[in-house]
Amino acid sequence: MPGASFYTLGCKLNQLETESIAAAFGRAGFTIVPWDAFPRSADRDDGSVLVINTCTVTSKAEQKARRVIRLALRKSAAPVIVTGCYARLDAEKIAAAGAESSRLFVVPAKDSLLDLPFFLADMSENTRGLRAAERIRRWLLTRPDAGGTEIPSRRETADGTFRFNPGVFSFHSRAFVKIQDGCNRRCAYCRVPLARGESRSLDSVELLARIRALETQKRAEAVLTGVNIAQYRCPETGKNLGELLCFLLDNTASIALRLSSIEAEPGFFDRAFLNALSHGRLRPHFHLSLQSGSESVLTAMGRPYGPADIRESAALLRSLKTDPFLGCDIIAGFPGETGADFEQTLELCAGIGFAWIHAFPYSPRPGTAARALKNRAGERETSRRLERLLELSRNGREAYLRRWTGRTVDAVVEAKKLPFWGVLTDNYLRIRIGRDGVPPAAERAGPDSGGLIPGTAVKCRITRLLRPGPGFFDAEGEITP
Repeated sequence: MPGASFYTLGCKLNQLETESIAAAFGRAGFTIVPWDAFPRSADRDDGSVLVINTCTVTSKAEQKARRVIRLALRKSAAPVIVTGCYARLDAEKIAAAGAESSRLFVVPAKDSLLDLPFFLADMSENTRGLRAAERIRRWLLTRPDAGGTEIPSRRETADGTFRFNPGVFSFHSRAFVKIQDGCNRRCAYCRVPLARGESRSLDSVELLARIRALETQKRAEAVLTGVNIAQYRCPETGKNLGELLCFLLDNTASIALRLSSIEAEPGFFDRAFLNALSHGRLRPHFHLSLQSGSESVLTAMGRPYGPADIRESAALLRSLKTDPFLGCDIIAGFPGETGADFEQTLELCAGIGFAWIHAFPYSPRPGTAARALKNRAGERETSRRLERLLELSRNGREAYLRRWTGRTVDAVVEAKKLPFWGVLTDNYLRIRIGRDGVPPAAERAGPDSGGLIPGTAVKCRITRLLRPGPGFFDAEGEITP
């Protein structure tokens, strides 16, 4: 039986789309093979494929994608299919990087890969006996927008962006649901809108049906994801994100909802959103896409808020949730960021007390306004700023963990990492559960007996902190009744 293996770079939205493509391959009869376990034989072609879903947020993400592509072509005889945001913007560059191989295929229109496995599985007279690469080549030529080339247009079908609805998750214990794509902002540093286009949203009735289907599967939570979910607008009713959350919570019974990340769009914290925040099934975990704490840098970036708005947003979240997990994104070394600007960012982050800071260096991206800006901090200075942010992040996470040690929280069971179970708490802490922390009946439980089943809900008491290291568990805990 042919296999399909997947490598994903970038955001949770990319991860969900990979899950959907993998589910399509599974339905077509392919075996989903972990990336590291994929056959490496240089002369084997059994119909298997490799799919690489790329990211274009930073130049490092693109460099990593090229390394992964070259390694895949060198180590496996299977065709390599490259898709994702990098493929949408630089398909020709990726194709040129693998010009010596006839097994590299760049497919910018990612939703079309939901159809590919069924074409490959069709062993009709037209495809029987053909090697996998030749079958993919024929598929590309049958596509209406291919234009007779091996790099089809980056256009997606009219509703293609919301075809990604896996149902079965191969790589995650928790369910992800795509509610929005694209972005109407053109922030000076960001290339994603060039790849993803303008904001589009999934109809709220269809979204409710997808959430209910997950609830029927006894999924404990669904992560609502998109490029900028703050821009969600139901195409039929005009519901914004807050109204959508109230609609979903009012019409479901048990499933919890988690927001992937949010931006402080003007008017975002309206009455509907605040009402949704107070609901017990909206997870107390919020990742804020900030990028800076300096007024002048935020203005240069084209962000629609200032430091005062950020502080107010954090205070509102804390007023409606009990000590929620607050994380953020920060770019270090943006053009024109002075030492004083950086100190303002550091002061803002320290004052809010984020439990996690995703800090990364500014990367000039083709097609963005910031690429032409001068006065960039040197590499050494940017690295110094990054280290200070990361130290603040480590301290903030430890302080947050200490506040929660000894408390019992709701959690979702994740895949077992022998000899441990892992759970993710409602406030986004990864907890290691040893054998002593699992009730014997639950350890022996089968799929229908209410035991430790990935994706289902449990209660967990956090017992002690763990030092950061392999496995990335934050603390140790035990399952409670």
